[in-house]
Amino acid sequence: MPAAFIGHGSPMNTLEDNRYTSAWRELGRTLPRPRAILCISAHWFIHGSAVTAMPQPRVIHDFYGFPRELFEFDYPAPGAPEIAREIAEVVRPAYVGLDEDSWGLDHGTWSVLAHVFPKADIPVLQLSLNGGEGSQYHFDLGARLAPLRERGILIVGSGNVVHNLRRMDRSLRDRAYDWGERFDAEVRRIMTTDPSQLPSVERHPDYPMAAPSPEHFLPLLYLAGLAHAAGERPVPFVEGGTMGGITMTGYLLGGAKPASPSSGEAAGVPAGVPAEQTNL
Repeated sequence: MPAAFIGHGSPMNTLEDNRYTSAWRELGRTLPRPRAILCISAHWFIHGSAVTAMPQPRVIHDFYGFPRELFEFDYPAPGAPEIAREIAEVVRPAYVGLDEDSWGLDHGTWSVLAHVFPKADIPVLQLSLNGGEGSQYHFDLGARLAPLRERGILIVGSGNVVHNLRRMDRSLRDRAYDWGERFDAEVRRIMTTDPSQLPSVERHPDYPMAAPSPEHFLPLLYLAGLAHAAGERPVPFVEGGTMGGITMTGYLLGGAKPASPSSGEAAGVPAGVPAEQTNL
């Protein structure tokens, strides 16, 4: 199976038609149908590594300040406890616990899968981000997941290369600040030449501004680890910035690169909602 990283941006992308959501839909049309989907979302950031292991994961609306229509959105994909056990086994001696009742599918997962696989008929599992570990841990754990690709499991990281909500500017609808563009370009250089170097990008001078907290950047390290394990190089399938403080770059590992739509508006948040209250 291919693997991917998707810059998910605002939860409103669930409902919107813009050039990013168009790229996600096109990605879905190019992918083979997976046996299951394992998503590493920025929004399950805890002090531990766990995988959802319930037959029917609940849909979590982990945000506020958005329209009712978004809170009513459902993505009723089944879970797969047997695949959760398979994931826990394949990463050994690293430890990943089985979460049978505490989490589910958060918007980092369903906001993008709503476009990639809109029928919600493929089992979906989430892997948590261990907030107590550094970049190398996440890269190495990503590499340990590599055998799952041979077993028909699509692995998707969901976050943003650049994610600084406190520096968002809604007047900058279609671009990032210079520091965001520089950091995004450096990450692109590493991902397309030597993904094993991605953990060291936190020493880049723009990293503190691009990733003032790590959770949205960490999912990309899983794709870098998968790429290194396979000796492959990911390619961007969509690029761009929005609202100054976010880049929406997505990467595909393996498979045919989907066409990049150029029409539609950039992703955004509802007018009048403070950026720090949106939980993008």
